[in-house]
Amino acid sequence: MDVRARVGASWFVLMAFAFCWVPPLAGAEGKNFRWSTNGDVTTQDPHGQDEGFTKSINALVYERLIQPGKDMLPTPWLATSWKVVSPTKRVVYLRKDVKFQDGSPFTADDVVFSFERAAKSNQFKTYAIPAGVAKKIDDYSVEFTTAKPNPVGLNSIGEVPIMSKKWAEKNNAVLPQDFTTKEVTYASRNAMGTGPFRLVTYEPGIKTTHIKNADWWGIKEGRYESNIDSLEYRPIASAVTRMSALKSGELDFVLDPPVQDVSQLKADKTLKVWEGDEMRVIMIAMDQARDELLFSDVKGKNPFKDIRVRTALYKAIDVNAIKAQIMRGLATPTAVALPNPKGEGIPAALEKRLPYDPEGGKKLLAEAGYANGFGFTLHCPNDRYVNGEQICVALAGMWARIGLNVKVEAMPKAQYFQRTPKKEFSVMLQGWGDTNRDAMFTLQPVLHSFNTKGYGDSNYGNFKNAELDALIEKAESEMDAPTRQGLINSAIELIQREVLVIPIHRQVVPWASRANISLVHRPDNKFAPLWIKMQ
Repeated sequence: MDVRARVGASWFVLMAFAFCWVPPLAGAEGKNFRWSTNGDVTTQDPHGQDEGFTKSINALVYERLIQPGKDMLPTPWLATSWKVVSPTKRVVYLRKDVKFQDGSPFTADDVVFSFERAAKSNQFKTYAIPAGVAKKIDDYSVEFTTAKPNPVGLNSIGEVPIMSKKWAEKNNAVLPQDFTTKEVTYASRNAMGTGPFRLVTYEPGIKTTHIKNADWWGIKEGRYESNIDSLEYRPIASAVTRMSALKSGELDFVLDPPVQDVSQLKADKTLKVWEGDEMRVIMIAMDQARDELLFSDVKGKNPFKDIRVRTALYKAIDVNAIKAQIMRGLATPTAVALPNPKGEGIPAALEKRLPYDPEGGKKLLAEAGYANGFGFTLHCPNDRYVNGEQICVALAGMWARIGLNVKVEAMPKAQYFQRTPKKEFSVMLQGWGDTNRDAMFTLQPVLHSFNTKGYGDSNYGNFKNAELDALIEKAESEMDAPTRQGLINSAIELIQREVLVIPIHRQVVPWASRANISLVHRPDNKFAPLWIKMQ
């Protein structure tokens, strides 16, 4: 097995020796919160990258019209209220007391601009286009019109971060960053929004710092429940270094403690462990489009176009072994490629995996013409999902038992997510999370075929199933809830029947902090400093 991790040992050594406590930011009165994970924010452009951790950092500065509250329920934010005029038309009313961090007023012009900008983003058009065409009614009201009825239109409206139109125009940032081309723009390195924190420094791979926005509109409403005045984030790739810094007091919080350390951390009275289910599914995507598979010893054809091959891979996966040995129990195996099947109305009967059956997998490979197996490369990020690289290595070992020769290539998420939209991999580890608790926010971007309207942008296997597309599109505009749920359930059944993706599990996410920290553990695994207090 060839495991080729792209993060060099020199980086680990550098972090081990270079990490040290940094005093509170100059000008900050009060508490400085120091925290870390194994990866880094990939861009400051709020429409540049639809990746959960990056979005959580962007959300410190850029706010949305509707956001999840402490209880994860949709909460009026930059919008005060909304009205459904018709199945295709909604009017959103804006706050009148909001200013951007440069002192300019927030108005409907900024909302219209932000939705138009997001609709041009390969990452955010999946939200902006279903939200509808934004039209200014007056300075503090915006009308959204969709081409067809959209029962979850408000959810889409709540997914687009709001930028200052004047700031973007002034800094040549009218268009969103194209993250896939490694483009660097003013907006990808700088940030200016309406949010509770201001960006102070952004040094990729080293440090990102924010200070409290004393002029934030939410302070007078009591929404700022924290007593921290500055945030200092440092990416530390080495788990040993990261956890040592937490235990010594050099860090206050680690978002991704190693699952194998959790029991030991719970026994340490100087620390706290926070844990809960994450609304995220981990799955395997397989290239089902190319006529010849990349990174494979099979020439002239693509084995993954054959359902027998896809099913063989599925049957060879022992999800209980992954749960016990890789995840240390902190995972919920699943048969449904959705972040929250129960919460998304999926019948319990569909939560039934194909049996673990390596011998059956071998027979299927032989039937498909691969009695001697074949080779391919499994790509995965090594700093995004809980034990992502270890899961890939385990899968390679399991697939070896049915005769497959699998190389694992792991890389930082900054590289990985530049390549996945371009469908550059043959088999890959994919995670998908959603705070909206509606299946459409997975079905449309991940499981529908790709088109220019924002569908299938994250369909990494690039498969196309006309029956599935039709079910998703019917459900998308169906206003009768029971009928809509039936269409969604049928779509899930088809995905399972055709083995279009292979679901693995949903993560149970632990966080670790110093004992003097109180916080709210979120099922979207997003850092929420508004509700953090330090004693």
